[in-house]
Amino acid sequence: MSISIGIIKESADGERRVALDPPTVGKLTQAGHKVLLESGAGAQAGHPDEVWKDVEIVDSAAKVAAGCQVLLSVRRPPAEVLDALPEGALVIGSLSPYADFDQLEKAAKAGVSLVSMELVPRITRAQAMDVLSSQATVAGYKAVIIAADVAPRLFPMLTTAAGTLRPAKAVVIGAGVAGLQAIATARRLGAQVEAYDIRAAAREQVESLGAKMIDTGVDAETEGGYARELTDDERAQQAEALARHLARADVVISTAAIPGRPAPKIITEAMVSGMQPGSVIVDIAAETGGNCELTQAGETVDASGVLIVGPTNLPSKAPLHASEMYAKNINNLLALMIKDGELVVDAEDEVIAGCLLAHGGKVVHEKFKSSGDQ
Repeated sequence: MSISIGIIKESADGERRVALDPPTVGKLTQAGHKVLLESGAGAQAGHPDEVWKDVEIVDSAAKVAAGCQVLLSVRRPPAEVLDALPEGALVIGSLSPYADFDQLEKAAKAGVSLVSMELVPRITRAQAMDVLSSQATVAGYKAVIIAADVAPRLFPMLTTAAGTLRPAKAVVIGAGVAGLQAIATARRLGAQVEAYDIRAAAREQVESLGAKMIDTGVDAETEGGYARELTDDERAQQAEALARHLARADVVISTAAIPGRPAPKIITEAMVSGMQPGSVIVDIAAETGGNCELTQAGETVDASGVLIVGPTNLPSKAPLHASEMYAKNINNLLALMIKDGELVVDAEDEVIAGCLLAHGGKVVHEKFKSSGDQ
């Protein structure tokens, strides 16, 4: 037995990734599965149509959808593609369930099963399927590269015949996957790096990368390693301590984000005004409102000489490697659903249950059972 798997070309503006890459597709076709590929789906990720082997090239996303049992995407497929799917089909991708849920609910009622990769539970067993982590790795790296490009100074200390240049001082806010990658990249470029996270337990990881942990005296870690919301007093204490470090920073990389919620405001306008002209802030959280009060998504703001960059969709800036990691995440999750050559959606499996939005003609995820919750 085999299943038919469809890969569509991403339609969102600026999206250059593809849901699977040729090596991963090769594993599926060798296992006997049929793969339908929309023409041009991988071109911007460095995979033109001619490099895909043993796949059927199709000229539209709707035709791919109509002919497959499993549709794979990076972002949520357009409405017309979801409408073209046969009853019983399965969609796997980053479906943005926190936004415009009505569209997903319509597909669910039409009998389409939906798996949203952002909801993969963050447990040890699911690490190889964690899209948020794999794509945050790319975002953290790219944020530092952007900062190095925009900043008017070099990152490393250089001793030259014209004198010695001091190393740049960088502050990374948030020590999650993106933040840790930003720390490592800034260190490789020769910057002196400090980092801040409201979880005191992040200190060990920060220091293992050669950075110094900023101690604000606030620890907001909860059970499971996540962060709780700060009290007003804690927020004021954090802001006062952080402002002193930002005033000395040449580069700030801000990475704090909460899935499904606006990004927490950490860098106030007053903090920015206290920074040196020529300093740079790269706010990874720009798409969800930004960690800086002055951030504008997709824009660079000049605040009295401090440049605040609000990049969007950073993983798409390195589409080849971002797609490679995304493909492995998808393939590892898909492996849980293919048993003896047949597609089996086991809602009792802890990993599948965590990211299964809809199945059997209805919304099944506890967070989204009622569209009124959105």
